Amino acid sequence: MENPFVPEAVDEETRVFNERLEALLSTAPPFHTKTPREIREAQERGEVWPGRITRLENGEDRVVSSPAGGVPVRVFVPEDVRGVYLHVHGGGFSMGRPYHNDILLDDTARKCSVAVVSVDYRLAPEDRYPAGADDCEAVAAWLAKNALAEFGSDRLVIGGESAGANLSAVTLARMRDRQGFTGFRAANLVYGCYDVGMTPSQRNWGDRELIISTPTIEWINSYYLPENVDPRDPDVSPLYGDLSGMPPALFTVGTLDPLLDDTLFMHARWQAAGNQAELAVYPGGTHLFNFFPIKLARTANERIQDFIRGS
Repeated sequence: MENPFVPEAVDEETRVFNERLEALLSTAPPFHTKTPREIREAQERGEVWPGRITRLENGEDRVVSSPAGGVPVRVFVPEDVRGVYLHVHGGGFSMGRPYHNDILLDDTARKCSVAVVSVDYRLAPEDRYPAGADDCEAVAAWLAKNALAEFGSDRLVIGGESAGANLSAVTLARMRDRQGFTGFRAANLVYGCYDVGMTPSQRNWGDRELIISTPTIEWINSYYLPENVDPRDPDVSPLYGDLSGMPPALFTVGTLDPLLDDTLFMHARWQAAGNQAELAVYPGGTHLFNFFPIKLARTANERIQDFIRGS
C-alpha cells in the first residue's frame, strides 16, 4: 500500500488546488487576528474565502426542547427515511451554523436515505464550554426518545467535522454515562480535534495558513475553555476518556491537516477500547478538504456516505 504521507502520494489536482488556496489565504488576515464575531459577520456577508453561503429551501429549522430552553436544529428529510443522522458542524466551537453545510447535508440525506438533524449549538466565547456540548447532548437525548415517532426510524448515526467531531465523541460518552443510552449505530468522525490541550501535530504545525495553523488553534482554545477547566478533561478532550462501548467509527483526515495526530491517536484508542474503527487518510488533504471541488473530496465523501448508509 502506498504511503499516504510522502509528497509523491499527492495527486496533481490536489497539489495545484492547495497551492492556490494557500496563496488566496495569504492575502487575508489570519483568523486569529480577528474576533469570532467579526468572522461570523464576514461569513454571513460572503466576505471570507469560500464566498457566499448557499441556503437550501428544503431545509427545515426546528427547535428541540432542552434544559437550557431549546436548541435550534436544521433538518433535511428525504422521501425514503431508513435512519437518522445527528450532525454536529465544525467551526472551532465559536463559528459556523448548520445551514452553512446545507449542500453536503442535503446530499447526505438523499444518498444515504437518512433524516439529517444538524445541531445549532451555542458558540464561544458568548457561551463557553460546556454550553455547546450540553446542546448536543440534549438533541441526542431527544432523538433517542423521539426519532422513530418523528422520522420513522430509530437507526441513529452521529458525526461531524473538526470541532463537530469532538462534540460527537463527547456526546456519545455523555449519552452512555448520563443517559444510559448506547443505541447509536455508528460515528462519522471527520478531522476532529480530540485533544484541546494540543497534540504534537497541532503544536508543531507552525504559522503556515492552510485553513488553520498553530496560532489559530491556540486562539480557538482561548475562546472555548473557561480558565478553570483542564484542557485534558475527557469531557473537553475525548482522547483522554473512557472509550469503551463506542459504536463503529470511520475516522477521516488529510495528511496536511494540523489535526492529523488527533485522528491517528483517536483511531488507535477507539480500537484499543475494543471498538470497530476504520481509518481513511487522504494524501494532501487539508483541514476542510472534503468541502472542496476536487476529486479527493468526492472520494472522501463517497466513503463517508457509504459508511453512513451501511451502518
